[in-house]
Amino acid sequence: MKKIFKYFSLPILSIGLLWSCDNLDVPITTQLTPDVFPQNSTQYVQTAGPVYAAFRGEYSFAWWWTQSLSTDEAIMPARGGNWFDGRNYIAMHFHDWTADNGIVGSLWDWTSKVIGISNQTISILDAAMPEGTEKNTMMAEIKTMRAIAYFMMMDSYGDVPIYTDYGDFTSRPKSTRKEVFEFIEKELKDAIPNLSAASGVTTYGRPNKQTANALLAKMYLNAEVYTGTQRYNDCIAACDEVIKSGLYAIEGRSTYLQMFYPNNGPQMKEFIFAVPYDPTASTVGFNGNMYHARYDVPRSLRAKFGLSFTPSAPRSTLPEFYANFENDANDIRNKQWLTGKQYLADGVTPVMVTTTKKGYDEYYTGSDGGATYTYQVELSKAITYRGIPANLIGSFDVGNDEIAWNMGYRNIKFYPDAGSTNRNQNNDVPFLRYSDILLMKAEAILRGGSATLGDTPLLLVNTVRSNRTTSTPWGSVTLQTLYEERCREFAHEAWHRNDMIRFGKFEGSWGFKTDADIKHRLFPIPTGALTLNPALVQNPNYPNGK
Repeated sequence: MKKIFKYFSLPILSIGLLWSCDNLDVPITTQLTPDVFPQNSTQYVQTAGPVYAAFRGEYSFAWWWTQSLSTDEAIMPARGGNWFDGRNYIAMHFHDWTADNGIVGSLWDWTSKVIGISNQTISILDAAMPEGTEKNTMMAEIKTMRAIAYFMMMDSYGDVPIYTDYGDFTSRPKSTRKEVFEFIEKELKDAIPNLSAASGVTTYGRPNKQTANALLAKMYLNAEVYTGTQRYNDCIAACDEVIKSGLYAIEGRSTYLQMFYPNNGPQMKEFIFAVPYDPTASTVGFNGNMYHARYDVPRSLRAKFGLSFTPSAPRSTLPEFYANFENDANDIRNKQWLTGKQYLADGVTPVMVTTTKKGYDEYYTGSDGGATYTYQVELSKAITYRGIPANLIGSFDVGNDEIAWNMGYRNIKFYPDAGSTNRNQNNDVPFLRYSDILLMKAEAILRGGSATLGDTPLLLVNTVRSNRTTSTPWGSVTLQTLYEERCREFAHEAWHRNDMIRFGKFEGSWGFKTDADIKHRLFPIPTGALTLNPALVQNPNYPNGK
């Protein structure tokens, strides 16, 4: 896996790639020209490297924060002022983000970088590479990466400007969401004939034919949201292309959790497209890290997981989301959670913490608040306000004591990496998996699409479930039970916002969020983007960026 990662880690980053986060173009700042570099296959690959480095950059940060913290899947309250950060994180929960929210701005900035660097790379390779299969494949791969970035922008912001020509620095207005959808669809369809038909080590970390088909399926399943017109039969056809390829299979119950371990990689049978990570690799100019354990592991459990650092543990799930995991004790997916009383790795020795009575509960009123107090760590399901005046509830600070730091169940699907000497992890993160193909096809048929290949929604869902639980197969399936199954299957994989919107649940109430405004299905265009590109206009219903 790490050799594959280094395939894209090139010295080409020293070329000095710069970006414009709003013009979506990247000016070349180097003397290098095609008659000097790149001139051979190795150098062509190195030239493509920055596209993948850029995509890796904020995938586990800006993409995850926006797609998961805005749902009932996760919440990140401040704890004693820690992680308040200008209210950026908790605004995701309350759905009261503005155009100045740093997370909303980071997502726009990151996807724009991927698009701009893709445009630059296409321009360089088009001039440097001789015509032929190698050029066609590489150009198709980069255009597919650009299409993925445009998909993320379209899904998150709706109408966005389309830039494809490197060197075009005009202030361009937004294209409609429907136009962006059609652009992405055409890019993917045009790329498929030239993308590799292989999977595994040879294409890992780069898009192949089935990456494009899987993304098309995702788009068609959500087409009514994006364009106003349902395309469930097209979703089914795209899923069938992946199924008929014979390249992928559902991981068994014994290997489900291993898909997300630090040693995962191209051997995972479900990975259609994954983002490789390596804590030893240096990525200049981008974040490029994956810090899930830092955010999800309670600080008291550092020894349990053998971590080289003390985790911050600000991120929890909500009881409403965890409820999807409470009715089947035989489901292997339950093991991705830290809940209740905590024990060391042997499963027997309690995790004990020694503090003071006041350190355990800052609202303790006894005169012996400084007395030593030792307790077994126990994570609570509920996340509650404690001692907060009504006028400060919007800040949602749960406190800076042991009770506060143990609030909320934690997800460790991307298992803590004890082998890393820093907070970054080796775990690769899947973007598209084969189980999603089967569940998308089941949903498309349930929503009115025509069944194919002898498949039924029940058969497809039970195919996934038979590899996750030893409980009796389902006898029926509805959209609601399918939604709940998607919650279990794709927890913490950054698809939950997409699912909630499609199922009409994004306007619901969970945790402390009561906002039901449909405008929040889209994020506002960031203030920085509006400033740098005067042709942009704010999304509807965000007056003054609010």
